[in-house]
Amino acid sequence: MKKTITLMVLAILFFACKSKSGTTSTTVKNEPVASTKLDRSSQVAIKGDWVITSVTYPGSDYIKVSSFQIADSKCFVGSTWHFISNNNKGSMALTKTDCPAFSSPIVWSVNKEGQFVLKIVDAGEKAKKVRDGYVLRVANQTETSFQLVDIINVG
Repeated sequence: MKKTITLMVLAILFFACKSKSGTTSTTVKNEPVASTKLDRSSQVAIKGDWVITSVTYPGSDYIKVSSFQIADSKCFVGSTWHFISNNNKGSMALTKTDCPAFSSPIVWSVNKEGQFVLKIVDAGEKAKKVRDGYVLRVANQTETSFQLVDIINVG
């Protein structure tokens, strides 16, 4: 059974396919940007291997967006994601032709507010040392697909 993710940029960005993506998050006065209370049932439903099947920008296909400070969002189509729900770790890899080759371990979670929280970490690096992360909204989650929605400012 193929599991898929769709990414949408809605003057903003959507992502879907049993896997997720997001926008930069920061902390203010040691307060987290996203809730740390986890939605275990949503996380367990995301475990396993996923492929991003599409990236869309509602209202316009002329927008060019760099996702996760890695590559153009369209380069994520076909990327593979592996999610381990019991320890919130995993990996992701870009493999699309004419796009930068990239792979990395990740740390992720889904909180009670339906936010997908993602940190891209270097091999051997502890997630708590990574200060930047991404927060996306999980939408339309089923056994075989889900969307990650990222809102971006345009203009």
